[in-house]
Amino acid sequence: MNARFSTPSAPPSGNPASQALQAVIFDWAGTLVDFGSLAPTQIFVDAFATFGITVSLAEARGPMGLSKRDHIRTLLAEPAIQVQWQQRFGNASTEADIDAIYERFMPMQIDKVGHYSRPIPGAVDTLGWLRGQGLKIGSCSGYPQPVMDVLLPLARKEGIAPDHVVAGDALAAGGRPGPYMALANVLALSISDVGACIKVDDTTPGISEGRNAGMWCVGLTLSGNEVGLTQQALAALPESAVSTLRDTAASRLLQAGAHYVIDSVAALPDVVADIGRRLAAGERP
Repeated sequence: MNARFSTPSAPPSGNPASQALQAVIFDWAGTLVDFGSLAPTQIFVDAFATFGITVSLAEARGPMGLSKRDHIRTLLAEPAIQVQWQQRFGNASTEADIDAIYERFMPMQIDKVGHYSRPIPGAVDTLGWLRGQGLKIGSCSGYPQPVMDVLLPLARKEGIAPDHVVAGDALAAGGRPGPYMALANVLALSISDVGACIKVDDTTPGISEGRNAGMWCVGLTLSGNEVGLTQQALAALPESAVSTLRDTAASRLLQAGAHYVIDSVAALPDVVADIGRRLAAGERP
Protein backbone atom coordinates (compact mmCIF):
# COMPACT_ATOMS: atom_id res chain seq x y z
CA MET A 1 0.00 0.00 0.00
CA ASN A 2 1.44 3.38 -1.00
CA ALA A 3 0.45 5.22 2.16
CA ARG A 4 2.19 7.02 4.99
CA PHE A 5 1.07 6.77 8.58
CA SER A 6 1.10 9.15 11.49
CA THR A 7 1.87 7.77 14.93
CA PRO A 8 -0.84 5.23 15.86
CA SER A 9 -3.07 6.20 18.75
CA ALA A 10 -3.12 4.09 21.88
CA PRO A 11 -6.00 1.65 22.40
CA PRO A 12 -8.62 3.02 24.81
CA SER A 13 -9.93 1.29 27.88
CA GLY A 14 -13.20 -0.61 27.67
CA ASN A 15 -14.29 -2.85 24.81
CA PRO A 16 -13.65 -1.01 21.51
CA ALA A 17 -13.16 -4.17 19.46
CA SER A 18 -16.82 -4.20 18.47
CA GLN A 19 -16.36 -0.94 16.54
CA ALA A 20 -16.63 -1.10 12.76
CA LEU A 21 -16.33 1.53 10.08
CA GLN A 22 -19.60 3.22 9.16
CA ALA A 23 -18.88 6.11 6.79
CA VAL A 24 -16.34 7.95 4.66
CA ILE A 25 -16.73 11.72 4.31
CA PHE A 26 -15.07 13.37 1.32
CA ASP A 27 -14.08 16.84 0.28
CA TRP A 28 -14.92 17.78 -3.33
CA ALA A 29 -12.41 19.80 -5.40
CA GLY A 30 -9.05 18.05 -5.48
CA THR A 31 -10.53 15.01 -3.76
CA LEU A 32 -13.44 13.64 -5.81
CA VAL A 33 -13.42 16.02 -8.79
CA ASP A 34 -11.12 18.65 -10.35
CA PHE A 35 -7.64 17.11 -10.31
CA GLY A 36 -5.30 19.78 -8.96
CA SER A 37 -8.14 21.76 -7.38
CA LEU A 38 -7.94 24.31 -10.16
CA ALA A 39 -11.47 25.74 -10.27
CA PRO A 40 -11.47 27.71 -7.02
CA THR A 41 -7.84 28.85 -7.22
CA GLN A 42 -7.91 30.70 -10.52
CA ILE A 43 -11.22 32.38 -9.68
CA PHE A 44 -9.74 33.95 -6.54
CA VAL A 45 -6.94 35.38 -8.67
CA ASP A 46 -9.43 36.67 -11.23
CA ALA A 47 -11.83 38.13 -8.65
CA PHE A 48 -9.10 40.11 -6.87
CA ALA A 49 -7.79 41.30 -10.23
CA THR A 50 -11.11 43.04 -10.93
CA PHE A 51 -10.30 45.25 -7.92
CA GLY A 52 -6.80 45.94 -9.23
CA ILE A 53 -5.17 43.59 -6.70
CA THR A 54 -2.59 41.04 -7.83
CA VAL A 55 -2.81 37.66 -6.09
CA SER A 56 -0.56 34.82 -7.23
CA LEU A 57 -1.82 31.28 -7.67
CA ALA A 58 0.40 30.20 -4.78
CA GLU A 59 -1.10 32.90 -2.53
CA ALA A 60 -4.62 31.94 -3.63
CA ARG A 61 -3.96 28.31 -2.70
CA GLY A 62 -2.77 29.13 0.81
CA PRO A 63 -6.15 29.18 2.62
CA MET A 64 -7.77 26.51 0.42
CA GLY A 65 -10.26 24.38 2.29
CA LEU A 66 -11.85 27.30 4.12
CA SER A 67 -15.28 28.55 3.13
CA LYS A 68 -14.94 30.96 0.25
CA ARG A 69 -15.82 34.07 2.29
CA ASP A 70 -13.29 33.08 4.96
CA HIS A 71 -10.80 32.38 2.20
CA ILE A 72 -11.20 35.94 0.92
CA ARG A 73 -10.90 37.32 4.45
CA THR A 74 -7.68 35.35 4.99
CA LEU A 75 -6.18 36.53 1.70
CA LEU A 76 -6.94 40.17 2.54
CA ALA A 77 -5.18 39.70 5.88
CA GLU A 78 -1.96 38.70 4.12
CA PRO A 79 0.43 41.67 4.54
CA ALA A 80 1.47 41.88 0.88
CA ILE A 81 -2.13 41.82 -0.31
CA GLN A 82 -3.30 44.23 2.38
CA VAL A 83 -0.55 46.70 1.38
CA GLN A 84 -1.81 46.58 -2.20
CA TRP A 85 -5.36 47.21 -1.01
CA GLN A 86 -4.38 50.21 1.10
CA GLN A 87 -2.27 51.68 -1.68
CA ARG A 88 -5.15 51.37 -4.12
CA PHE A 89 -8.05 52.40 -1.92
CA GLY A 90 -6.41 54.52 0.76
CA ASN A 91 -7.61 52.54 3.77
CA ALA A 92 -7.54 49.09 5.32
CA SER A 93 -10.02 46.57 4.01
CA THR A 94 -13.32 46.14 5.85
CA GLU A 95 -16.07 43.53 6.10
CA ALA A 96 -17.88 45.47 3.38
CA ASP A 97 -14.86 44.95 1.13
CA ILE A 98 -14.89 41.22 1.85
CA ASP A 99 -18.56 41.18 0.87
CA ALA A 100 -17.81 43.08 -2.34
CA ILE A 101 -15.07 40.67 -3.41
CA TYR A 102 -17.27 37.70 -2.50
CA GLU A 103 -20.12 39.08 -4.59
CA ARG A 104 -17.71 39.50 -7.51
CA PHE A 105 -16.27 36.00 -6.93
CA MET A 106 -19.57 34.10 -6.79
CA PRO A 107 -20.86 34.53 -10.37
CA MET A 108 -17.36 33.89 -11.71
CA GLN A 109 -17.12 30.65 -9.73
CA ILE A 110 -20.62 29.52 -10.73
CA ASP A 111 -19.76 30.17 -14.37
CA LYS A 112 -16.51 28.18 -14.29
CA VAL A 113 -17.07 25.29 -11.86
CA GLY A 114 -18.66 23.10 -14.52
CA HIS A 115 -15.44 23.16 -16.52
CA TYR A 116 -13.71 21.38 -13.65
CA SER A 117 -16.36 18.79 -12.70
CA ARG A 118 -14.66 15.69 -14.11
CA PRO A 119 -14.02 12.96 -11.55
CA ILE A 120 -10.49 12.34 -10.39
CA PRO A 121 -9.30 9.00 -11.81
CA GLY A 122 -10.34 6.18 -9.51
CA ALA A 123 -12.98 8.21 -7.66
CA VAL A 124 -16.01 6.51 -9.23
CA ASP A 125 -14.57 3.03 -8.66
CA THR A 126 -13.63 3.89 -5.08
CA LEU A 127 -17.14 5.12 -4.26
CA GLY A 128 -18.56 1.93 -5.76
CA TRP A 129 -16.18 -0.17 -3.70
CA LEU A 130 -17.10 1.66 -0.49
CA ARG A 131 -20.80 1.09 -1.12
CA GLY A 132 -20.03 -2.57 -1.74
CA GLN A 133 -18.50 -2.66 1.76
CA GLY A 134 -21.75 -1.30 3.20
CA LEU A 135 -20.26 2.10 4.07
CA LYS A 136 -22.18 5.38 3.89
CA ILE A 137 -20.68 8.20 1.86
CA GLY A 138 -20.82 11.79 3.07
CA SER A 139 -19.22 14.93 1.72
CA CYS A 140 -18.58 18.59 2.43
CA SER A 141 -16.99 21.46 0.57
CA GLY A 142 -15.71 24.97 0.89
CA TYR A 143 -17.95 25.79 -2.08
CA PRO A 144 -21.13 27.70 -1.15
CA GLN A 145 -24.52 26.24 -2.01
CA PRO A 146 -25.05 28.11 -5.32
CA VAL A 147 -21.81 26.63 -6.63
CA MET A 148 -22.69 23.15 -5.38
CA ASP A 149 -26.07 23.47 -7.10
CA VAL A 150 -24.19 23.68 -10.41
CA LEU A 151 -21.54 21.08 -9.59
CA LEU A 152 -23.69 18.32 -8.11
CA PRO A 153 -25.82 17.39 -11.15
CA LEU A 154 -22.74 17.45 -13.40
CA ALA A 155 -20.79 15.23 -11.02
CA ARG A 156 -23.76 12.89 -10.63
CA LYS A 157 -23.82 12.28 -14.38
CA GLU A 158 -20.18 11.21 -14.09
CA GLY A 159 -20.89 8.79 -11.24
CA ILE A 160 -20.02 10.97 -8.23
CA ALA A 161 -23.09 10.98 -5.97
CA PRO A 162 -22.46 10.92 -2.19
CA ASP A 163 -25.32 10.13 0.16
CA HIS A 164 -25.11 13.58 1.73
CA VAL A 165 -23.54 16.94 0.85
CA VAL A 166 -22.85 19.94 3.10
CA ALA A 167 -21.95 23.23 1.40
CA GLY A 168 -19.47 25.68 2.88
CA ASP A 169 -22.12 28.26 3.73
CA ALA A 170 -24.74 25.82 5.01
CA LEU A 171 -24.09 26.01 8.75
CA ALA A 172 -24.41 28.95 11.11
CA ALA A 173 -21.60 27.48 13.23
CA GLY A 174 -19.15 28.01 10.37
CA GLY A 175 -16.84 25.84 8.32
CA ARG A 176 -13.32 24.48 8.47
CA PRO A 177 -11.16 23.98 10.40
CA GLY A 178 -14.07 23.51 12.79
CA PRO A 179 -15.75 20.08 12.87
CA TYR A 180 -19.22 21.28 11.96
CA MET A 181 -19.61 20.16 8.34
CA ALA A 182 -18.16 16.74 9.10
CA LEU A 183 -20.47 16.38 12.11
CA ALA A 184 -23.46 17.49 10.03
CA ASN A 185 -22.76 14.45 7.86
CA VAL A 186 -22.68 12.27 10.98
CA LEU A 187 -26.14 13.49 11.95
CA ALA A 188 -27.63 13.26 8.46
CA LEU A 189 -26.29 9.75 7.87
CA SER A 190 -27.25 8.50 11.36
CA ILE A 191 -23.71 7.51 12.26
CA SER A 192 -23.41 6.27 15.83
CA ASP A 193 -19.67 6.88 16.37
CA VAL A 194 -17.43 9.60 14.95
CA GLY A 195 -14.48 7.25 15.46
CA ALA A 196 -16.07 4.95 12.88
CA CYS A 197 -15.74 7.65 10.20
CA ILE A 198 -12.94 8.53 7.81
CA LYS A 199 -12.46 12.10 6.53
CA VAL A 200 -10.69 12.34 3.16
CA ASP A 201 -9.34 15.73 2.07
CA ASP A 202 -6.58 17.41 0.06
CA THR A 203 -6.24 20.52 2.27
CA THR A 204 -4.83 21.14 5.72
CA PRO A 205 -8.03 22.86 7.00
CA GLY A 206 -9.98 19.82 5.78
CA ILE A 207 -7.70 17.48 7.72
CA SER A 208 -8.06 19.69 10.81
CA GLU A 209 -11.83 19.51 10.35
CA GLY A 210 -11.73 15.72 10.48
CA ARG A 211 -9.42 15.61 13.49
CA ASN A 212 -11.56 18.12 15.36
CA ALA A 213 -14.57 15.90 14.63
CA GLY A 214 -12.77 12.87 16.09
CA MET A 215 -12.40 10.99 12.80
CA TRP A 216 -9.68 9.07 11.02
CA CYS A 217 -8.13 11.39 8.44
CA VAL A 218 -6.62 10.63 5.05
CA GLY A 219 -4.74 13.35 3.18
CA LEU A 220 -4.34 13.39 -0.59
CA THR A 221 -1.04 14.58 -2.04
CA LEU A 222 -0.84 14.55 -5.84
CA SER A 223 -4.49 15.03 -6.82
CA GLY A 224 -5.22 18.13 -4.82
CA ASN A 225 -4.39 21.60 -3.65
CA GLU A 226 -1.02 20.88 -2.08
CA VAL A 227 0.52 20.14 -5.49
CA GLY A 228 -2.00 22.01 -7.63
CA LEU A 229 -1.10 20.61 -11.04
CA THR A 230 -3.21 19.10 -13.79
CA GLN A 231 -2.74 15.42 -14.58
CA GLN A 232 -0.98 16.38 -17.80
CA ALA A 233 1.44 18.76 -16.08
CA LEU A 234 2.18 16.21 -13.37
CA ALA A 235 2.76 13.43 -15.91
CA ALA A 236 5.25 15.62 -17.78
CA LEU A 237 7.52 15.94 -14.74
CA PRO A 238 10.44 13.57 -14.03
CA GLU A 239 9.76 11.10 -11.25
CA SER A 240 12.29 12.84 -9.01
CA ALA A 241 10.28 16.08 -9.21
CA VAL A 242 7.01 14.24 -8.56
CA SER A 243 8.59 12.56 -5.54
CA THR A 244 9.65 15.93 -4.14
CA LEU A 245 6.15 17.36 -4.62
CA ARG A 246 4.63 14.28 -3.00
CA ASP A 247 6.97 14.48 0.00
CA THR A 248 6.29 18.18 0.56
CA ALA A 249 2.53 17.70 0.36
CA ALA A 250 2.67 14.65 2.62
CA SER A 251 4.66 16.55 5.24
CA ARG A 252 2.11 19.36 5.39
CA LEU A 253 -0.87 17.00 5.57
CA LEU A 254 0.73 14.85 8.26
CA GLN A 255 1.59 17.96 10.28
CA ALA A 256 -2.08 18.95 10.02
CA GLY A 257 -3.00 15.62 11.62
CA ALA A 258 -3.58 13.14 8.80
CA HIS A 259 -3.35 9.53 9.93
CA TYR A 260 -2.50 8.49 6.37
CA VAL A 261 -1.45 10.23 3.18
CA ILE A 262 -1.94 8.77 -0.31
CA ASP A 263 -1.64 10.12 -3.84
CA SER A 264 -5.39 10.16 -4.61
CA VAL A 265 -8.68 8.49 -3.77
CA ALA A 266 -7.74 5.66 -6.14
CA ALA A 267 -5.55 4.28 -3.34
CA LEU A 268 -8.19 4.63 -0.61
CA PRO A 269 -9.53 1.03 -0.45
CA ASP A 270 -6.29 -0.30 1.05
CA VAL A 271 -6.35 2.46 3.67
CA VAL A 272 -9.99 1.73 4.53
CA ALA A 273 -9.11 -1.93 5.02
CA ASP A 274 -6.18 -1.02 7.27
CA ILE A 275 -8.29 1.33 9.39
CA GLY A 276 -10.85 -1.44 9.73
CA ARG A 277 -8.14 -3.74 11.11
CA ARG A 278 -6.94 -1.05 13.52
CA LEU A 279 -10.47 -0.46 14.79
CA ALA A 280 -10.93 -4.19 15.29
CA ALA A 281 -7.69 -4.25 17.27
CA GLY A 282 -9.03 -1.55 19.60
CA GLU A 283 -7.38 1.57 18.16
CA ARG A 284 -9.17 4.89 17.94
CA PRO A 285 -8.41 7.90 15.73
